[in-house]
Amino acid sequence: MNLALEVENLSFAYGPKKALDEVSFAVPQGVCTILLGPNGAGKTTLFNLITRLFDSPTGTIRIAGFDHLRRPNQALARMGVVFQQPTLDLDLTVEQNLRYFAALHGLSRKQAGSRVGEELERFDLVPYRKSKVRALSGGYRRRVEIARALLHRPKLLLLDEPTVGLDIPSRKALVDHVHGLASEGIGVLWATHLLDEVEAGDQLIILHRGRIRAIGCVTEVIERLAVTSLSEAFQVLTKEAA
Repeated sequence: MNLALEVENLSFAYGPKKALDEVSFAVPQGVCTILLGPNGAGKTTLFNLITRLFDSPTGTIRIAGFDHLRRPNQALARMGVVFQQPTLDLDLTVEQNLRYFAALHGLSRKQAGSRVGEELERFDLVPYRKSKVRALSGGYRRRVEIARALLHRPKLLLLDEPTVGLDIPSRKALVDHVHGLASEGIGVLWATHLLDEVEAGDQLIILHRGRIRAIGCVTEVIERLAVTSLSEAFQVLTKEAA
C-alpha cells in the first residue's frame, strides 16, 4: 500500500509542557484519515510539524516517501494544505487566487489554465471564477482553498478544522467533497473535534493530550472498547487520561 504520510515517534514540547508524545501513524493514499481530538489535543501542533512551520528535535516525517527534513523540497511539493485560518486574498477573484498559487508552484501558464479549470469544475466554482473571494460564503471560500491546495496534484491533503464557522449544509457538502477526493486516490488527513464529520469507512486516529489513544477504522475502535457508538468510544478514550 502506498503511503501519503508516515509519522514516527514524533514528540514536541512548548517549554516544559509536552504537546506531542511519541506519536506514530500512517496515512495511506486513497484513504480519508480523521485526526479526532478535543481542543488542545495537539492536532494543530502536529500539523505545524508536518508542514514545517515548526521543527521537532525528535521523530521522523515522510511525505510520499520523502523525509521532510532531508528532502524538504520534494516532500512539501507533494502536500496540499488547508489551514484553520483562511489564507485567501479577499480582494482577488477566485481565478486570480488559484493562478497566483499555481505560479508559486512553478506551473506554466498553460498548465495553470488547465488545472485551474479542472478544479473550478470539480468544486462547482465555474460560476464564481470572476467573483472576488470577499463576495463568497464561508463554504465556497473553503472550496476555493481546497481547490488551490490540489492544483499541483499532491499525494497528501491536510485539512486543519476546515469547517469551523460553517453552517450545517456547508459542512456536509465539504465533508462529502473531501471524501470524494480520497476515493480518487489522494491521502487525506482531516483534523477535527466534531464526531459527525467521521464516516464509517474512515481511518480514525484519536489524539488526546498529545498521545494517540486509538487508531483503526471506526468499527474496529468501537469493537475494541466494547461500546456501541463512536461518541461513547471518544468519551472513554478522552476521559481515561483526564
